[in-house]
Amino acid sequence: MAGPTTAERGARQQESSGPPRARRFRPPRLRTIIILAVALVLVAGGTVWVLYGSAWTRLEDVSVSGTRVLTPEQVREAADVPVGDPLVSVDTEAVEARLRRKLPRIDEVDVERSWPHGIGLKVTERTPVLIVQKGGKFVEVDDEGVRFATVSKAPKGVPALELEPARSGSAAASLRRFDEDRLVREAVRVAGRLPDEVARDARLVKVRSYDDISLELSGGRTVSWGSGEQGVDKARALTALMKATPDARHFDVSVPTAPASSGS
Repeated sequence: MAGPTTAERGARQQESSGPPRARRFRPPRLRTIIILAVALVLVAGGTVWVLYGSAWTRLEDVSVSGTRVLTPEQVREAADVPVGDPLVSVDTEAVEARLRRKLPRIDEVDVERSWPHGIGLKVTERTPVLIVQKGGKFVEVDDEGVRFATVSKAPKGVPALELEPARSGSAAASLRRFDEDRLVREAVRVAGRLPDEVARDARLVKVRSYDDISLELSGGRTVSWGSGEQGVDKARALTALMKATPDARHFDVSVPTAPASSGS
């Protein structure tokens, strides 16, 4: 019997060299699905147990950093972090709220988990720029006008605030427009603009009205500042004026474009 012809052999070769047939998709077997589902449940359950039920992630330590006047013990007591509870369950926002409420001296606080056993409390305390004498004690005021603490001893290098608003004339009209809280904020605004060398010598910030704020420096020197406006220009003018007339006793920068000094 004769073998395949040349044409037949060519046709077979073309068929064999063509693209492979696509394999049919076979869905995973039920057994495989069950095994994967069980594995996922075990992993999830193990994770929950490690976070909530295991002693490996229980809160054991509360660290405090950033304190200056406050002590770490005061911060820990005010924070009232539930030591012994699962670390993941600690409400960090509630801890922050307690610290702000109980310790007004705290300006900012970060509450962070430190796995596997710790909570870190990083605080930033308010810095007084003025003090207000009240009886035999002193109220500290920060650069936002917040009266955050009462202390028995005046902090060094912080000028006192003397608020004596005039009750007659134009000053009385100013007081009707700007209440005492606003005047305190203006005094804070002035204190925050003082050049460093002046701030170190400042002993008193005296406020009679919105437009009548003055300073008393060491050595009996005084400064008429005016209002709290144009603070940067006034600070620059005062610095130049004090260098130009170092023996002067009084400096007036209420109009910073025309500063003046007098006395010697």
